[in-house]
Amino acid sequence: MSHFMLFFAILHAILAVALGDSLRDSISLLRIKSELVDPAGVLDNWSPRAHICSWNGLSCSDDQMHIVGLNLSGSGLSGSIPRELWQLTSIETLDLSSNSLTGPLPPELQQLQNLETLLLYSNFLSGEIPPEVGLLKNLQVLRIGDNLLSGAITPSIGNLTELRVLGLAYCQLNGSIPVDIGNLKHLISLDLQNNSLSGLIPEEIHGCEELQNFAASNNMLEGDIPSSIGSLKLLQILNLANNSLSGSIPVVLSQLTNLKYLNFLGNRLNGDIPLELNQLVQLEMLDLSQNNLSGSIHLLSTQLKNLEALVLSDNALTGSIPRNFCLRNSNLRQLLLARNKLTGRFPLEVLSCYSLQQLDLSDNSFGGELPAALDKLENLTDLVLNNNSFTGTLPPEIGNMSYLENLYLFGNMITGGIPVEIGKLQRLKTIYLYDNQMSGSIPIELTNCSDLTGIDFFGNHFTGPIPATIGNLKNLVLLQLRQNGLSGPIPPSLGYCRSLQLLALADNKLTGTLPPTFRFISQLSTITLYNNSFEGPLPSSLFLLKNLKIINFSHNRFSGTIFPLSGSNSLTAVDLTNNSFSGSIPSRLSMCRNLSRLRLAHNHLTGTIPSEFGQLTQLNFLDLSYNNLTGEVPPQLSSCKRVEHLLLSDNQFRGTIPPWLGSLQELGELDFSSNNFHGTVPAELGNCSNLLKLSLHGNSLSNMIPEEIGNLTSLNVLNLQRNNFSGSISSTIRQCKKLYELRLSENFLTGLIPFELGELTELQVILDLSKNLFSGEIPSSLGNLMKLERLNLSSNQLQGEVPVSLGKLTSLHMLNLSNNHLQGQIPSTFSGFPLSSFLRNDKLCGPPLAKCLESQGQRKRHLSDAAVTGITVAIVLTSTVICLVMLYIMLRMWCKWRKVSISNLDGGGAEYKREEEKWGLGNEKKRPGEYWKVESVAEMQQQHAFYTSK
Repeated sequence: MSHFMLFFAILHAILAVALGDSLRDSISLLRIKSELVDPAGVLDNWSPRAHICSWNGLSCSDDQMHIVGLNLSGSGLSGSIPRELWQLTSIETLDLSSNSLTGPLPPELQQLQNLETLLLYSNFLSGEIPPEVGLLKNLQVLRIGDNLLSGAITPSIGNLTELRVLGLAYCQLNGSIPVDIGNLKHLISLDLQNNSLSGLIPEEIHGCEELQNFAASNNMLEGDIPSSIGSLKLLQILNLANNSLSGSIPVVLSQLTNLKYLNFLGNRLNGDIPLELNQLVQLEMLDLSQNNLSGSIHLLSTQLKNLEALVLSDNALTGSIPRNFCLRNSNLRQLLLARNKLTGRFPLEVLSCYSLQQLDLSDNSFGGELPAALDKLENLTDLVLNNNSFTGTLPPEIGNMSYLENLYLFGNMITGGIPVEIGKLQRLKTIYLYDNQMSGSIPIELTNCSDLTGIDFFGNHFTGPIPATIGNLKNLVLLQLRQNGLSGPIPPSLGYCRSLQLLALADNKLTGTLPPTFRFISQLSTITLYNNSFEGPLPSSLFLLKNLKIINFSHNRFSGTIFPLSGSNSLTAVDLTNNSFSGSIPSRLSMCRNLSRLRLAHNHLTGTIPSEFGQLTQLNFLDLSYNNLTGEVPPQLSSCKRVEHLLLSDNQFRGTIPPWLGSLQELGELDFSSNNFHGTVPAELGNCSNLLKLSLHGNSLSNMIPEEIGNLTSLNVLNLQRNNFSGSISSTIRQCKKLYELRLSENFLTGLIPFELGELTELQVILDLSKNLFSGEIPSSLGNLMKLERLNLSSNQLQGEVPVSLGKLTSLHMLNLSNNHLQGQIPSTFSGFPLSSFLRNDKLCGPPLAKCLESQGQRKRHLSDAAVTGITVAIVLTSTVICLVMLYIMLRMWCKWRKVSISNLDGGGAEYKREEEKWGLGNEKKRPGEYWKVESVAEMQQQHAFYTSK
């Protein structure tokens, strides 16, 4: 290194002798050259063999004795700023802008005391602005923006009293604007845009009395706009957009009569727009959008004759546009009033703004019909009237607006058809008519608008076919015709819209097959055809559409293989639900590494789940339910860590529920129902803490329900019915506080119904424990389930009474307690339920069953009294019979004695007969039912005593 320095010292001495001391700067320049990376060879002619004043980028004084300028802007140089640069003390202009210089801004720059212009913008310089910059007393232009500079703006900048231009935009500066800025009396331009400056705008800004351009947009400035700005009489540009300024717009701004550009976009300003702003007669652009301004619009372009752009969008302005808004000689080209609270009919005053090119009245409350005189705006390129309440039809005169490029009328109440005159708009690029009430057919004349890139007619009542000449629209990128009443097939010419990227024909009445010409739409990324009546197999040429990302063919009648849809490796979502597709699932889909949604439910697919699906690491939704798929769940799916919905129900899958499911931490819905799974539910499922729905019903699962189910604290739905589970319900179920549907019916569960179920107060849809082997009583805690709508405890072995607490379930509209051993009074609030809700219980009573006689305790007591009465009656009857028999014997003996003693007396036989008739002791047989009648009378007496005792 010492030899290198010695060489330059000798060279410097030789040049000093040969060329004079005034050109010794050449040594420093050669050192500068050696330290910079110069891929373009801009510095190649920096050589002692050439005169220094001929070197690229250098400027010399008139006598060629001094270097006064160095301009290497845009030369592709890199490296840090060489320190030797500061030895060029005679330099007045230094421009190294638009290169790739790195490192800090050296403090040695203070040595360049003759420097008047310093341009270092658009590099990669970092660090803070050194305070030594304030020592450059002759500096007039300082532009060091568009770098990576950070820290605060050094207050020493206020010492640069000759400064006319200060450019610090597009850096990472923070802190506040120093009050010392006010010392720069000759400052013409102050550019502080796109930093992170905060705090207030200093009142001292008024000291910059020659200021013409003040731009501090895209910072974090706050507080009021200082009224002192009103004293900057020469100000032409004031840009404070995208800060956090608040308060009202100062009226004193009306004194800035030279102002041409005023931008307060994106602040928090409030209050009215001052009427005095009409005094800014030189104003060409006014943007007050995205604030909280209110009141009416008082600005009149009749006074602001030079105004070209008026942007008041995104405020809370009310009323309508003032009368006489425009004069014929108005220069207004842009009128943007979107997203306010403006009312009234379409403002006819605007039709006088003949020079208008962009009109945006969207998202207001304008109503009424669109005027036929719209074509007065003959220079209009953008007509944006969406999201209002316009009615009536689209006037045919719109076809006269020959410069119109963008027509946005969506979100209104426009009726009628599209006028055929629309075909005259040869420059039309986008036409958005969605969310209206338009009808009729899509005119074929629309396809004359050959520059069209976007058509959106979603949510209308258009009928008839898609125009056969749709293929004329070679530039079409978006075709959205969803939710109409279109019919017929897709025109083959659509395939010639080779720029088409988004095709949405869903929710119509379209029929037929997909045209083979679709293979030409190579840019197509989204195609939605769901809810139509398309049929037949898919053209094999669809495999050529390599840019497809989103496919939704659900709810049609497509058949055959789905392989033609697997040609793109860019697929992110595929939905083929509810068709008649058959065959296997293409393993090639595993090449779509960004695939997040795959829905193939309700088809006739066969085979197994491709093991290659484990490569779909972005998969979020997998729905293969309602097919004829077989085999086991491939373990490779355990790699799909982002899956939230895994739906395999109603297939013929077999095997066990894989324990690795517990590793899917994002899993929110798991449905393996109606398959042939067997074995136990793995305890690892308890690790799926985000699971909202678990449905395993209709399988052959057995053993106990794992207590780890209680770990699923986010669970909303648990359906394990129609399996072979046994054992009891674990008390850990109480931890599933968010359950609103619990189905455990048709198993072999035993034991008591846990009282902890009463803590699941979010249960609403159903609690179904029917067709099990539960015993014991119904826990009264179920009365806490105030949101419950359906309760089914039928076909168990439950005993005891129905808890009175259940009567509090006012939301209940289905109840089934049948086929148990319940007894006692049914709560009166259940009287409205049908008889079937309570049938086949032992001793339940009360509406809708038979009326209860008495409470359970009273019934027991009276049944005992009845037994005593029965015994007493039996004893009395037995005694009576015995007495009658003995009396009969005695009478027989007496009769025999009388017969012997009076056998010769007349009438004796007749008298005997009368006695027999009197006592009923004749020899005739008893009539059937005679004994029944006697016992019946006794029962009636007993029942009478029972009722009267109550």
